[in-house]
Amino acid sequence: MTLCLSTTIIKPEKDIPINNAIILLHGYGGDGKDISMLTLNWKRFLPNTIFLCPDGHEKCKINPVGFQWFDLTKDDPIYILEESKKAESKLQKYIEEVKSKYNLKNSQICLSGFSQGCMMSINLGLTANQNYNCIVGFSGKIINQDDLSKRKSSTTKMLLIHGDQDAVVSPTFLLDAKDFLIRNNIEIEIKMIENCDHHIPIEASSAALNYIKNNFQI
Repeated sequence: MTLCLSTTIIKPEKDIPINNAIILLHGYGGDGKDISMLTLNWKRFLPNTIFLCPDGHEKCKINPVGFQWFDLTKDDPIYILEESKKAESKLQKYIEEVKSKYNLKNSQICLSGFSQGCMMSINLGLTANQNYNCIVGFSGKIINQDDLSKRKSSTTKMLLIHGDQDAVVSPTFLLDAKDFLIRNNIEIEIKMIENCDHHIPIEASSAALNYIKNNFQI
């Protein structure tokens, strides 16, 4: 079975069964290979986990060697929301393919992403028919709170991590997201990383790994 998005896949060692999956969504202008670097440390501690790192469904207009989940060349919230919903539909199809291919349920899947990938993970996790195991987001935000509050149909728990010096996606969005999620009865943990800009440092990667291990009960 071929997945609808080109994907960097890191499987468990030979003959180790797949019990869980982590779907990692890259940021604007990145790709699956880029975000897959997170797995270099994680896979040692998650031996029964398959990591799937898809490329975005569109070439990035700013960086044509990379990909995007939605276009950011127009600073129009309505346009951005419409474009993100197109990506959401594509990713929903992709996740169903992953579940079928590897015989997994939502409860066995962690959705994770960086920046734009984090934004997509939050929307996917909270608009699904069934809760995912968890969401882990780095340096992102909620794309449109009014829209998400209307479409929310699940209560997937999540960890959101952000650098306090992020000049690309303001760290204030972390606090905004926490407030929204608490008001919508979502179990939320946050971590602000000191002296950190728009990237994923070791401290953030380690915190995410511990959270995932706990939720996969490893």
